[in-house]
Amino acid sequence: MTTDTSLKDAIDQQTHRGFLAWLISRQIFWILLAVIIAIIAMMLLTKTFATPQNLFNVTRNFAFVGIVGLGMTAVIITGGIDLSVGATVLISAMTTTIIMHAGLPITLAIPASIAASLLVGLINGVLIAIVGMPAFVVTLGMMSIARSIGMVMSNNALIYEFGPDQAILFSIGGGSVVVGGLPIPNPLIVMVVLALITGFALRWTRWGRHLYAIGGNEKAAVLTGVPVKAVKISVYMFVAFCAGLTGFLQTGWLGSVTTGFGTGLELTVIAATVIGGASLAGGTGTALGAVVGAALIEIIRNSLTLLGISTFWQGTFVGSFIILAVASNLLRNKDTGE
Repeated sequence: MTTDTSLKDAIDQQTHRGFLAWLISRQIFWILLAVIIAIIAMMLLTKTFATPQNLFNVTRNFAFVGIVGLGMTAVIITGGIDLSVGATVLISAMTTTIIMHAGLPITLAIPASIAASLLVGLINGVLIAIVGMPAFVVTLGMMSIARSIGMVMSNNALIYEFGPDQAILFSIGGGSVVVGGLPIPNPLIVMVVLALITGFALRWTRWGRHLYAIGGNEKAAVLTGVPVKAVKISVYMFVAFCAGLTGFLQTGWLGSVTTGFGTGLELTVIAATVIGGASLAGGTGTALGAVVGAALIEIIRNSLTLLGISTFWQGTFVGSFIILAVASNLLRNKDTGE
């Protein structure tokens, strides 16, 4: 063996080891592996998990969390938090319901529901970025305000009639597209498209670079000319947009709206993003991580149901994954000296 050949082999081995080390150090790798293992295990343990209907339900349900999770990821990357997303889903759903219940067309309901959601995000963003109030306090207060407004809008009543465009609404939120003989739920398609757009924006646009800069060191970002206030407002409007989209889609899926719409969603979404690799300290997070984290949570919930285990254990499993995710992140930072 010549010297050149030995050197080439050594370089190839080092490159290979380097890639493996990088891959293993990624939290998203382990979460994705957990998802794959969970799917294989459920296919072996039950006959119902891999049925088209169950897979349809799983993908549809996690899509709702994934859509909001994409917006929450952007917020968390900047070091912020939004506890009002569940209430924003309610505002969107109530806006859709009231407009369509009055007999107005769905073409008016869609932009109105998104506009109402964006208004919630704008108020959050202004109070946090311009006024300088803590994100936790602002969004916690907005969660209460928005849910209260939702109750007032519906007079705390169940609404299930949506006027002449009701069939269209149900088709959008609860319908599907057949691909290869399998029905793909519309919310999943929306989530995939939004994930691709978000992933591109985070990775390849100036806006995305600004998010990571703010989350990494906000003071340094200001000194380098990053429009911190404008970017912060934009992320809270983005997560509100995602919540508004989810509210509209869920209305079409469930076929009715109550004041309990979106209750507890904020905790599930935050859990999905943290499990997917986003750090509550800011500076890290990916669109793929939000989607995979949401998928893992829904698979856990679905698995408990199929195995006959009380769904009350769901919080234990999800909480354990959160703790493990944060612990692994701390260990990685310690090893790299960050």
